[in-house]
Amino acid sequence: MPAATTVTGMVLSAMPVGDYDKRLVILTRELGKISAFAKGARRPNSALLACSQPFSFGVFSLFTGRTSYTVTSSEISNYFPELRDDIESVYYGMYFCEFTDYITKENNDEGEILKLLYQTLRAVAKKTIELPLIRLVFEFKIMALSGVAPQVFSCVKCEKVEADYLFSVYSGGLLCEDCKSNDNSAIRLCTSSIYTLQYIISKNVDNLYTFRVKQEVLSELETLIKRYLDYYLNHEFKSGELLRTL
Repeated sequence: MPAATTVTGMVLSAMPVGDYDKRLVILTRELGKISAFAKGARRPNSALLACSQPFSFGVFSLFTGRTSYTVTSSEISNYFPELRDDIESVYYGMYFCEFTDYITKENNDEGEILKLLYQTLRAVAKKTIELPLIRLVFEFKIMALSGVAPQVFSCVKCEKVEADYLFSVYSGGLLCEDCKSNDNSAIRLCTSSIYTLQYIISKNVDNLYTFRVKQEVLSELETLIKRYLDYYLNHEFKSGELLRTL
């Protein structure tokens, strides 16, 4: 007999299966990332219609089969309707979900990443800070939560603490003046960029989206994160291509 279980999570993606069903990828607090079938979710009068959409966050009741989960009911607490009403917000939301899907794993503790995704979509919905800054914060923080955090509090080679640094993607963090010869492609960062990185890496998820930066800092860190992701992920996101069309 299949066992029943209840999880709290967010739908990252939904794919049609057969004539009326959907296959959902859900990031859960209890089980990490899972795949679950929502049978009949594509029927107009289905009770699972609302919960089988990306961005849906809430409590999902599941049957656990031998090889898969099946959604039997749900209580959705946030659909993020603000995202669905704005094409730019939708594209950003899709990107954050696709990134999360790519970097998380099944049967892994992904509770902090789930919290990060939720708070990120809230920030997009509220638009209290610029969308490019939200993206930058998300990218650095999810990499840190996945165990690929750069060293941003001292020189990654000699551990010296000083005011001026360069950032070496290949070394995984800051280089001081004495160690900059270890990477001739290292990027020199202004003090504000270093402080911004330190804030993103050290703060808990609830306090991430509470600041703004000057355009020069944003541009500097956007160049940096692109190199960082190219080196450590080397993956092209389909939703990233959509963002480039904006």
